[in-house]
Amino acid sequence: MFNKKVIVGITGASGAVYAVSLLRELSKRGFVIDGVCSRLGKEVLQFESGLSESDFPFVNWYESENMFAPIASGSNRSDAMIIVPCSMNTLSSVACGISNNLLQRAALVTLKERRKLVVVPRETPLSVIHIEAMLKLAQASATILPASPGFYKKPQNIQDLTDFITDRIISIITETDTPFTPENSLSQS
Repeated sequence: MFNKKVIVGITGASGAVYAVSLLRELSKRGFVIDGVCSRLGKEVLQFESGLSESDFPFVNWYESENMFAPIASGSNRSDAMIIVPCSMNTLSSVACGISNNLLQRAALVTLKERRKLVVVPRETPLSVIHIEAMLKLAQASATILPASPGFYKKPQNIQDLTDFITDRIISIITETDTPFTPENSLSQS
């Protein structure tokens, strides 16, 4: 179990199942979680999963318009931020230093404080503009982790696919190398 504090941002990109899987696993592992959903993130979370922020009482939620929230400041210590799923609008805004809402501001604070930022884009196909924005973020030290699960674990269902991405995110933020074997897959724990 890790005693880390993380920020999870949920945007309006399709793929809310990845956020749900990550939040549950972070909680199970004892992480302290601050969360922020964009306006569309809330709608997509409800539409795709039937869930809302209230279904995750272990998360300290902040409204995306609340620029006075603690996560808007570098003096609020967190170990990492994960944006999952990450819309190309949010990814591009952060890559250009734009903070129109708390989610974008928290991501920019994470970068300026040299903390881990993991963005999980779920977009296809990608345009040159998207690729350039991802490159810009990667050059600023963010980790770009596309929601592209591996199939060498022989997934049997959607949960296996989301667990793969969740495993990878947690491996990055904890700096642990998680070997992907049936013995340690999240769906079997």
